[in-house]
Amino acid sequence: MLSTFIEGFFLSAAMILPLGPQNVFVMQQGSRKQFHLMSATLCSTSDALLIIAGIFGGSALLGQSVLLLQAVTWGGVAFLLWYGWGAFRTALSAEVELSRTEKIVQSRWRVIVTLFAVTWLNPHVYLDTIVVLGSIGGQLSAELRPWFTTGAVMASISWFFMLSCLSAWFAPVLNRPRAQRIINIFVGCVMWYIAWSLIKQGYRFFIDDKFAL
Repeated sequence: MLSTFIEGFFLSAAMILPLGPQNVFVMQQGSRKQFHLMSATLCSTSDALLIIAGIFGGSALLGQSVLLLQAVTWGGVAFLLWYGWGAFRTALSAEVELSRTEKIVQSRWRVIVTLFAVTWLNPHVYLDTIVVLGSIGGQLSAELRPWFTTGAVMASISWFFMLSCLSAWFAPVLNRPRAQRIINIFVGCVMWYIAWSLIKQGYRFFIDDKFAL
């Protein structure tokens, strides 16, 4: 049972560690010390729901729904392009840093909406949690499945809170105007790179589906 827990933990960690919209956004919020623990909580909770859904039956459902994957892919493209443009615009703005009061007034619901978007409009999240982890965990016996699920969920929780707390710890350095410009340029590049990869993926889905007909 312990070996199954460890397998779920490290496999989930391998899915989460590569740079993606969730990681970048949590790091950005941590560098600002702005709802960073809430960001980590929402990301890990979303991942936990998707992992549980995948392992306990969602993998087969998503694998059969090309239309759902297409809808999520193009929704994700639109969002990532918009968010990347906002990051570039902030980086090039004369006023990189808003006052603390202004941030709090504007941010709470915007952070929540953005976090749900970078999670639920990112097809890679579905492929990693529901398809990969779901297909592997779903093949285990009923006795071992909860152990694999717990390991996978714990990896997500550990990673997002560690990323959030480390970013907040280095906030005095990262929150300087020059550092914020660099971070926003980095965020914009990552978002647009992932958007481009999703465009290519969506196009392949479209071509494959067209020839299948």
